[in-house]
Amino acid sequence: MYRTHNCGALRIEDEGKEVTLSGWLQASRDFGGMTFIDLRDRYGITQLVFNTDDNDKLAEKAQKLGRESVIRVQGVVKERSNKNPNRPTGDIEIEVKSLDILNESKTPPFTIEDETDGGDDLRMKYRYLDIRRNPVKESLIFRSKLAIETRKHLSDQNFVEVETPVLIKSTPEGARDFVVPSRMNPGQFYALPQSPQTFKQILMVAGMDRYFQIVKCFRDEDLRADRQPEFTQIDCEMAFVTQEEILNTFEDLTKHLFKAMKGIDLPDFPRMEYDEALRLYGSDKPDLRFGMQFVELNDLAKGKGFGVFDSAELIVGICAEGQAEAYSNKDIKHLTEWMQRPQIGAKGLVYVKVNTDGTFKSSVGKFYDDETLKTWAEKFDAKPGDMLLILSGEAEKTRKQLNELRLEMGRKMGLMKEGDFKPLWVVDFPLLEWDEESERFHAMHHPFTSPKKADVDRMLNGDHETMKSLKADAYDLVINGSEIGGGSIRIHDRDLQSRNFDLLGFTKEEAQAQFGFLLGAFEYGAPPHGGIAFGFDRLCAVMNGQSSIRDYIAFPKNNQGRDMMIDAPSPIDQVQLDELKLDLQKEKV
Repeated sequence: MYRTHNCGALRIEDEGKEVTLSGWLQASRDFGGMTFIDLRDRYGITQLVFNTDDNDKLAEKAQKLGRESVIRVQGVVKERSNKNPNRPTGDIEIEVKSLDILNESKTPPFTIEDETDGGDDLRMKYRYLDIRRNPVKESLIFRSKLAIETRKHLSDQNFVEVETPVLIKSTPEGARDFVVPSRMNPGQFYALPQSPQTFKQILMVAGMDRYFQIVKCFRDEDLRADRQPEFTQIDCEMAFVTQEEILNTFEDLTKHLFKAMKGIDLPDFPRMEYDEALRLYGSDKPDLRFGMQFVELNDLAKGKGFGVFDSAELIVGICAEGQAEAYSNKDIKHLTEWMQRPQIGAKGLVYVKVNTDGTFKSSVGKFYDDETLKTWAEKFDAKPGDMLLILSGEAEKTRKQLNELRLEMGRKMGLMKEGDFKPLWVVDFPLLEWDEESERFHAMHHPFTSPKKADVDRMLNGDHETMKSLKADAYDLVINGSEIGGGSIRIHDRDLQSRNFDLLGFTKEEAQAQFGFLLGAFEYGAPPHGGIAFGFDRLCAVMNGQSSIRDYIAFPKNNQGRDMMIDAPSPIDQVQLDELKLDLQKEKV
């Protein structure tokens, strides 16, 4: 027997028991006559004690062990004289009677501690060591429990889990596909799914009614902290439902998961239209943990001789409460330089400090007197001690820049409180986006999203300009500034779906070649349907106040899309290339 108990199980009530434990040597301390070892497994740490007076050979054997060696010990549970209140097993220790070395370990390349000295690439190369650390181990356990809780809840709501294919057809919409050559069909390729979108719609046509799947998806795109080439979705679809029913169903799921996993009761989720989110926050995924809504100043700031404002399409700002005295000229200079970085691209930053004596200090004071600045402060509802931060320029670009400034000020002012969760639904997205470069429309969500009922006739019969104003029955779930999930009511009518393909630049032949199976299915009684997909990795991270999803994925890729542990991607053997009828030399030429 390797163990009678795990390393997190024993308590003072177990004193006197003879036990067997197995695990990894976390740390060793030699005090001459006594040697102490912290033995670790997935469940916790138990202290072992070796007494030289009782068995000097056993103690000597223990002293020679290196960190991360795998051992088995037998001994008796004793009460500790110097208890450790920070450890669940801190009241006891094991007086060791026998020691078996199951496997010795090389010295690890980084310390297996909560706060490690290993960098990202090093820890990803030795991921099997990194997972031994509590933060990563607990993240993976949390992910597992969240998946189980999700399955239980959806099953209780009559959802059926259905697996959809991983080898599918490549489509030109969306991000780049990962492609897989077919040996049996030379010159032809499968694609790995970016989502099971068309299959879940087919399942609704097939009468499955309520489908879900916790499913791997793949996108060959540039990576960020919250993005990986392979990721997991909670993918769902429902038939005979309205948008309202879908929002209520998945708001209920989200509330259930927060209650079950975190003990948090979320309030009802507010709704915000897409246009309103951009107007007030410059983002379709606003962080509502703090206010600092945008205030527009065109009517009060133009025509005063300040050319930057006079020539701007939009003048807009935020009010940073209580920051007038906190920010010196040097601080504002640094903030301006931060805004001028290429990633944000602002040309400058105007500030107005509302002094406690009723006067104002501003970077544009020579153009605007105190009486004018007072009207600005009133519009911002600013109080003495507050500071206005104002940008100007092209409307869309300026809103995006001010969104970055708002989030930075929220961080600097400590307004993003740990454990504070502010969810909302963003609704009424545009159906289509016009791209000037390619001179064609793109789907804001995907080609299968339905216009709002009131816009169906306009979509079928409208002109080019009408198409730009179409609204979709589309919705995103946002929590703390992160998009957790997105979905829509789908088109279930063949003619309407064909019209959408026309608008997106597909020829009839291309639409039939790419999506003929779906159009054909719509001819056999497709019910009204819609759904949503949650980013499962991102949900895990946001629920735990993290910005990176890596620790919630057992074996993640780095920001170049490489698996550092197994060194993938990698070349393949020439024999395999020949079987696949691929000539890489020819491709290079």
